[in-house]
Amino acid sequence: MQISKHIVLPSPVPIRTRAGLIVCVSALALFVSNATCSATLADTADSAQINAKTTPLTSISDVQDCDHPSHQTILNKTSIQSDARAYWLNRDFIQWPGKDPKGTFALYASASGKLRIQKGLPVSDADLRISTTTPTATTTALPTDIRQRYKFIGEGALLRHSLSAQTLANVLTQQLILVQENERGEVIDFTYVQIAGVIDDLYQTVTEETKLGVTVTASSADGSVRASTNFRLWAPTAQHVSACIYKTGASHANALLPMTLDKRTGIWASAINKDVSGSYYRYLVDVFVPGAGLIRNRVTDPYSISLTSDSRRSYIADLQNATLKPAGWDQHNIPERVKNPTDMAIYELHVRDFSINDKTVRPAYRGKYLAFTEPASAGMRHLQALSEAGITDIHLLPIFDIATIPERHCVSPDVSGGADSLRQQATINARAGKDCFNWGYDPYHYNAPEGSYASNADDGATRILELRKMVMALHQAGLRVGMDVVYNHTAFAGQHPQSVLDRIVPGYYHRLNARGKVEDSTCQPCGNTATENRMMAKLMSDSVRLWAREYKMDSFRFDLMGHQPRAVMEEIKAALQTDNGREIQLIGEGWNFGEVANGARFIQASQLALNGSQIGTFSDRARDAIRGGGHGDNAAAIVQNKGYINGLLEAADASPALLNNTVQRSADMVRVGLAGSIANYVMQTADGQTKKLSEIAYNDQPAGYVSSPAEVVNYVENHDNHTLFDINAFRLPLATTHEDRARVQILGLGLTAFSQGIAYFHAGSDILRSKSLDGNSYNSGDWFNRLDWTYQQNYFGTGLPPEKDNARFYPIMRPLLADQRIKPRPQDIAMSRDAFRDLLRIRSSSALFRLSSSADIQQRLRFFNTGPEQNPAVIAAHLNGENLSTAHFKAVMYFINVSQQEQRLVIPEQQGRHFQLHPVHLMHGAGDQRIANEAHFISESGGFILPALSVVCFVEVN
Repeated sequence: MQISKHIVLPSPVPIRTRAGLIVCVSALALFVSNATCSATLADTADSAQINAKTTPLTSISDVQDCDHPSHQTILNKTSIQSDARAYWLNRDFIQWPGKDPKGTFALYASASGKLRIQKGLPVSDADLRISTTTPTATTTALPTDIRQRYKFIGEGALLRHSLSAQTLANVLTQQLILVQENERGEVIDFTYVQIAGVIDDLYQTVTEETKLGVTVTASSADGSVRASTNFRLWAPTAQHVSACIYKTGASHANALLPMTLDKRTGIWASAINKDVSGSYYRYLVDVFVPGAGLIRNRVTDPYSISLTSDSRRSYIADLQNATLKPAGWDQHNIPERVKNPTDMAIYELHVRDFSINDKTVRPAYRGKYLAFTEPASAGMRHLQALSEAGITDIHLLPIFDIATIPERHCVSPDVSGGADSLRQQATINARAGKDCFNWGYDPYHYNAPEGSYASNADDGATRILELRKMVMALHQAGLRVGMDVVYNHTAFAGQHPQSVLDRIVPGYYHRLNARGKVEDSTCQPCGNTATENRMMAKLMSDSVRLWAREYKMDSFRFDLMGHQPRAVMEEIKAALQTDNGREIQLIGEGWNFGEVANGARFIQASQLALNGSQIGTFSDRARDAIRGGGHGDNAAAIVQNKGYINGLLEAADASPALLNNTVQRSADMVRVGLAGSIANYVMQTADGQTKKLSEIAYNDQPAGYVSSPAEVVNYVENHDNHTLFDINAFRLPLATTHEDRARVQILGLGLTAFSQGIAYFHAGSDILRSKSLDGNSYNSGDWFNRLDWTYQQNYFGTGLPPEKDNARFYPIMRPLLADQRIKPRPQDIAMSRDAFRDLLRIRSSSALFRLSSSADIQQRLRFFNTGPEQNPAVIAAHLNGENLSTAHFKAVMYFINVSQQEQRLVIPEQQGRHFQLHPVHLMHGAGDQRIANEAHFISESGGFILPALSVVCFVEVN
């Protein structure tokens, strides 16, 4: 297809705007021609004088530009490297925090980016000067919503201009500097201006657009619909945009499509009158970049649905095309085993971890999506067994397009070394940027599947088809599929070759600090996204909705969700329900930190701000009490900060004060977790008082913080930080037996399984997974992230973990890794595996473990053995099943004994009752055989006998 590179523009025409300004306007944009237009406004004294002189801007892009090896071409370099300390609040107002409003302020614009600004001299080489005024009543001048949005910025000069919306939109495509001048017109100070507020105000209707990216229309059989391929890119500050078309992912461009700007929406669009599915594309975007100049960026589509290898070009396809669907895709059944969010029992899994070490998977499928399609493999048999026991969801670590995994020619290094050797980590570190492993929290393209997990990353269709096959295989195994999504940052920002958003609309998609630099509190040196801005919120929403609609995702886990606005999350939740006709659960990390902490910029989707939303957050309350310590422990604390299950009780034996304070308070915090962290749940605490959970302190926050059990996710281990087995290795006495180490593991998993709310388990936690003490294995290669589905070993003692995050612990780690008393035997792994499945079966057996409302929890859950006279070694809880048909039992009593000795507990209220061991404990092959033999209920006294280090459940039948 031959496409002309020539565009003829009409000459600019002076017109008067509604504000009385005279400007030069052409059909494409302001000042885009060789003509000259100048005008001086004489009749509006309050407005600035405009002296506009247009100059040729960029050479119109040529098809050869599509094949240039660089990711960008600098068309005009700017000499101005200023910060962006002022904020364009909306279409009318600018605020410069910290600046005295006295004096003269003006905006200077240059279409070619050639402004010359130096303090003490007048501005030169400007195409346009826009004067501003200072409102007399600052507090009433700004709309309420704008004051709320920008409540985080400091006071300073509030300025107003009089440009029309059309003129303002054109000016925003240019170099634009706010200048403070003295009475002689000399520069006192100057700054770029942050543009998110004005962009959101000018283009409010763009969020209603449903088709961004590429849209393919096939021709109809009767000819009434013609085939077409449409391209739409939101780039309101760009001066020119074209689309490069490539026949393959590696060929030279065969066409260049000029695109036309819709001034109402800021969307550039173009079309080809045929279906070119299977081809590839990227954009040429000519845009001014503050501090860099006028740049021609060669950039992929932020709405890419797939790409060629290493994300070099976007893929053209219709996701509804039958060739991209496995047989039976549209008709296959999604498991309907989650009626309420609290029914969810989640198993968190990394795609590559799942099969790279599984010799029962054919070699070509190892580490790939397709490994999940082999039902006879050891890994799939493990998942099927978990599904039958009670796991409802597999949550996959990131499967969107990842910036830090090479999709072609990645390496798998040969690793070897002793139990406490440095050799393994040295080998991995030397190849960390080139190997095939990464957790994947480095988003490149949000809407496209990761290519390294596909059998052919070069072909954009393959990853789509194979990801769908994986989802379908998991559904057929009775498992719903959840997705870990990372919309809080991109892997790169600015003009980095792997930056996408910032190279299309510079300064818009990312959250900026007071100097206009990209915030990086969620990831260094990444870039925090700004989902408080309309189009970043839309991108997040559109992306989540696409994954649910096109890949049948059943739930989503939001990484660092506290950096997103609650309102946006609620809109997404509602949209998912409307789109799919079923509830799709949202959970996430509600941590409160960084530049948005404590609602600094908006109401966050954080732990304390989501009451009533039915969106779940991970709870650190019971997690820290159970494991001990917390993230960031130093070398001493990692051993000394023992938790409820791994040595706190034994450490207290030598200190009555510790017993009466720390251990009992820790037991109370465990009960908080078991009660679902419900703010209004009432129980007796260690000091003898009766309190709501919200009245119990957790650091500087309330321990109970949710209004519904659907809003809490309970866990003791996930991909972050040390595995439970590894943290126990630091904290349990060295003399702890193999059997007892496995039993302690089950204590932690049992507390998660029996806690009201959503249960979340890390893959391998059931088989004593170790990362050889690595506390941050995100880039530690396959070696430190392995899983063994043959249950022969857990990979403890396979070398000192990577130096970067672990070196300070090496003196402690070395003797531990070399100590064979810690490394489990196959029989210990098997016991843990089976005992975990027993816990899942018990949880699944009764809705009492999965109550769906706070009122039910308050009514049906009661703790015994509380207060200052408690035996802190035992958690004892009663669940009342009366008048609840799905309870299946009249009552349940469960116990967690964290002592290394048998415990006997008398509960007078249970005297004369008829409790018996849960049927799961009595099954042939039960994981902990001691329970059937040693655990007893004595009806005459209401006494219970509990084996050491055990999780025991008694039931009373109707």
